[in-house]
Amino acid sequence: MQELILYNTLTHKKEKFRPRKGKKVGYYACGPTVYQYAHIGNLRTYIFEDLLKRTLEFFGYNVTHIMNITDVGHLTSDEDTGEDKVEKEAERQKKSAQEIARFYEDEFKKDLKKLNILFPDTFPRATEHIQEQIDLIQKLEEKGFTYKIPDGIYFATKKFKAYGALWKTRPQKFQKSGRIQTKEKRNEQDFALWKFSPKDSKRQMEWSSPWGMGFPGWHIECSAMSMKYLGETFDIHAGGIDHIPVHHTNEIAQSEAATGKQFAHYWMHGNFLQADGKRMGKSEGNLLTIEELQKKGFSPLDYRYFVLGTHYRSPLLFSFEALEAARSARARINQHIQKLHQLPKKNDNRGFRNAFGHTLADDIDTPGALAVFWKHFETLSLADFIWADTILGLRLKSIKKPNPPREIKKLLREREEYRKKTDWQKADAIRKEIEQKKWLIDDTPRGPILFSGAGLP
Repeated sequence: MQELILYNTLTHKKEKFRPRKGKKVGYYACGPTVYQYAHIGNLRTYIFEDLLKRTLEFFGYNVTHIMNITDVGHLTSDEDTGEDKVEKEAERQKKSAQEIARFYEDEFKKDLKKLNILFPDTFPRATEHIQEQIDLIQKLEEKGFTYKIPDGIYFATKKFKAYGALWKTRPQKFQKSGRIQTKEKRNEQDFALWKFSPKDSKRQMEWSSPWGMGFPGWHIECSAMSMKYLGETFDIHAGGIDHIPVHHTNEIAQSEAATGKQFAHYWMHGNFLQADGKRMGKSEGNLLTIEELQKKGFSPLDYRYFVLGTHYRSPLLFSFEALEAARSARARINQHIQKLHQLPKKNDNRGFRNAFGHTLADDIDTPGALAVFWKHFETLSLADFIWADTILGLRLKSIKKPNPPREIKKLLREREEYRKKTDWQKADAIRKEIEQKKWLIDDTPRGPILFSGAGLP
């Protein structure tokens, strides 16, 4: 088995993957803020996080996978101002914050299932780990990394000398002082650990703390929950590239300031999905959900296949033409596997497996792995397809031997009789009739094979 090479955002280069404890891997993946439906841009990140987990398991690692659910503390500005996203949506829909959070959490998990994304071992919720967050803030306070201003407790980034280790260059949003939206903040990068509840109103989600009634800042939850489930130092932290400038940078600062230890050894980030030349996002007004793709006749697995075709660190340009091509590719795979169920068993293709694994080992190169897959396509055994699907995640094992109805079998027999008589015109007419009923024929040396041309799973 080849050595696994991963790009580490922390060192800005590819590295041989070396877990801390043999074959055991602690893996934390940033999850959703549950106040709206996930769009397919969000879901590209979760497919990347899934591919990372599948790759680790493919190379024999035992993965403990944690994904947070942010149900409090993420404000409408990522910079410690504005309303809580969950509470704002609750007010708009005239529901409780908990109702909103649980509904969109459930919808998110449904999308993961549709995309055949493996669930983590645990989905910890921020609201269920308030004490852990308070404990972590107290550690930072004891070590002198915090200060208090009228709206909350803040982390003093200038006291943490390694602040910004993930950055290749200083992020554009920090080039000017526009980030200081709370005038009492000492520095533009300082961020809230605990926000105080407004004095003139009561929040739905607020808790008592040593500093007063309030709620945790957005960044502290990931540090507290990852360390609870994976320890103060773990192997991999992953998410979208939008988290590099602020969220993940702040996680490193507060975690390492509190423990004096390295937080995560490898940081991995997936790039954006783009539509109309722009990042797909709410503010850009170009969102599409999985449900909307389904209404247009696409399977969620068409989208998964589409994502596989571009490396996770490269921007991915969305178009319906590209999605249609993905659907056609999946149809071809589906039909071929149906044929394999009806033909003599092939030997496994060791050359394919070696080349597929070698390509995948180079920083999860799924476009390269797909190229290997299609190069060897006609020579693959059924077992080869199922083996490759541990990475591809296209549910190929669910494609069974077709069972055509009696009517179709009867038409096939009639067609064979006409073929024996060399009455090609009538044989072709029956073939067209069979195809109209969503069944296809492949004339092989062993005789005709039927397979379904109906919709894909």
